[in-house]
Amino acid sequence: MHAAGRDAPAIQVASLFGESDDEKAARLQHESDQDAQLRDLKQRVQDLEQSLQQVTGQNEQLSHRIQELADRIDRQQKDFDYKLCALAAQQLGAGTAADQSGGGLPCDTGAAMSTLATPSSPTLGSGGTLGTLPQGAANQPSARSQFADAMNMLAKAQYDAARAAFRSFADANPQDELAPQALYWVGDIAFVQKDYAGAAQAFAEEIKKYPTNPRSAESMLKLGQSLLALGQKKEGCLTLGAIKSKYPKASSQVLSQAASARAAACTKRN
Repeated sequence: MHAAGRDAPAIQVASLFGESDDEKAARLQHESDQDAQLRDLKQRVQDLEQSLQQVTGQNEQLSHRIQELADRIDRQQKDFDYKLCALAAQQLGAGTAADQSGGGLPCDTGAAMSTLATPSSPTLGSGGTLGTLPQGAANQPSARSQFADAMNMLAKAQYDAARAAFRSFADANPQDELAPQALYWVGDIAFVQKDYAGAAQAFAEEIKKYPTNPRSAESMLKLGQSLLALGQKKEGCLTLGAIKSKYPKASSQVLSQAASARAAACTKRN
């Protein structure tokens, strides 16, 4: 007990002189290490924030590029649809009476479909171009939609389906101003498919039912060509020769094609 009593004052006295050099060095080293770790942590946070900003900027640039690409693809798709439609029109001879009736293929069929049911909206006219929907046509939205669907099939080169749809439209809507146009397409598709009997029947039907339709001269030309293709030379030649007298306002292109066809088939010596 006496020895322990002597040691206690010594410990208390030593504490009065503060930490030793070794303790101080150890504490300073620890504080230095903490400062270094803190600086490193701050640097990492700054680096992370900078990386996040870069990633955010890259994402914005990527989103912008994706939008530009989407817009470009949309424009290319529309351009492709138009070219496909124009090609179908060219294959089916849609432009042979363009200067007479403007009967080209309405390649903006999506816009046409959206306007078929309203009486005041522009829609497909009898020549296949945009015109004004006649009074009373608003009562036939389903019929107009059927015609637009047929045009879409034609633009996509779905010839069998388009031919059937045009035939159905013409049969169900004989008084509609688009009925002669539908019959024309029935004949023209059949002609391209080399179904000359079906083509001749459709063209003859159109001329008989709708003799004043702007496309009748062209239908008469195709009728003559179909008859010649069927080997009915006499009937075909007579048909081609009667176009100018029956349709004095026929386009120069129709008359020129009729003259060429007659020169090739009707004046040829056996």
